[in-house]
Amino acid sequence: MATKLMEEILSEENLDAARKAVKRNRGSCGVDGMKVEELDEFIQESGKEICDRIRSRKYRPLPVKRVQIPKPDGSKRDLGIPSVKDRWIQQAVYQVLSPIFEKEFSETSYGFRPGRRCENAIVKALEYMNDGYDWIVDMDLSKFFDNVNQDILMILVHQVIHDPDTESLIRRILQSGVLVEGVFQTTDKGTPQGGNLSPLLANIYLNQLDKELESRGLRYTRYADDVIICVHSEVAANRVMKSVVNWLEKHLKVKVNATKTKVCRPNEMKYLGYSFYNKNGWKPKPHLKSIEKLKQNLKEVTSRRRPMSMEERIKEINPIIRGWINYFRIADMKRLMENIDGWLRTRIRICIWKQWKTPQRRRWGLRKLGVPKEKAYTWSYSRKGYARVASSPIMAQTVTKPILAKKGLLSLADQYASVHISCC
Repeated sequence: MATKLMEEILSEENLDAARKAVKRNRGSCGVDGMKVEELDEFIQESGKEICDRIRSRKYRPLPVKRVQIPKPDGSKRDLGIPSVKDRWIQQAVYQVLSPIFEKEFSETSYGFRPGRRCENAIVKALEYMNDGYDWIVDMDLSKFFDNVNQDILMILVHQVIHDPDTESLIRRILQSGVLVEGVFQTTDKGTPQGGNLSPLLANIYLNQLDKELESRGLRYTRYADDVIICVHSEVAANRVMKSVVNWLEKHLKVKVNATKTKVCRPNEMKYLGYSFYNKNGWKPKPHLKSIEKLKQNLKEVTSRRRPMSMEERIKEINPIIRGWINYFRIADMKRLMENIDGWLRTRIRICIWKQWKTPQRRRWGLRKLGVPKEKAYTWSYSRKGYARVASSPIMAQTVTKPILAKKGLLSLADQYASVHISCC
């Protein structure tokens, strides 16, 4: 007979909510090739059997498929893709355990928690900085998710739930292994990245760091494994950095990247994509790397080498704009958004000019935009490059912001104005 907590995990109501969550989040296939769309049929056919195997502790999760995704610096980051059925079970475990552990977590932990987001961590950090705690210990935990000590993690889980069935299932999830280019590798440390349960397990683990920092009276914010500590002076910052690094390595067996962990001022660091500047107090702005990433994403969509209709192109551009602006809505960036708007419109004009391949087509397009017949004729035979034409008055004064707005294109400046929240 399974424990009460396990029966709650395997309840029909909880499993159905987990099924809906997995389908909503979609995602790629795992090692078994099952698609998210096939989950309903699988549950109908094998759901009861899976639950019985979990109750008898005979359930064995499949290995996680290892893939690599590029990072902004050119390197690659390992990502795991559990099978769809294992995501379903992990989600069911998460839904029951998350409310239990929420009661244990610190107020200054913001990552992967209900009702919390990155901007909450930024606002709290700014509060510290503007109270005079503007020397920063910027911590970098080396491949944290890959190096979590599973024995320590399971002790921490046990201290709260005291449930052998659930603990046994979590242990099996942790040790399910990974498949790298068809070769199985054991996982005797770390948590499975990409899994529904992994963020919660990471918070359980680093909650010990939160408690240690709070016991010392330190001001800090943590978003998953991104941690900054705010102190009064450079001397204090260096002292804190040394002692916290020693504590992490001794008590949590966490490796700290010595080359990236540093003492700095707010304007010298990147935290959750943000940077900071001081003008009558510390204020947030997007970091240069975040801006570069935005422009790179827009470049890819507005490449003239990508043949697509303007409607299709705008359909791809708008979610990028909306997502980026919503994330950085507390930043001071009005002028920046206006500048990127202008740059983006130029790139779109290049695409339009490229689409009007022939002089006849270009003449037709210009006339439709209200260009006088003679001017349209002259420019239709222009031998200037795409960029020069796009920046010329003939296009800048015809393919305008209102014209593109009628086509459905979002303006970064307008979107920012509609969602911006001042936090200082």
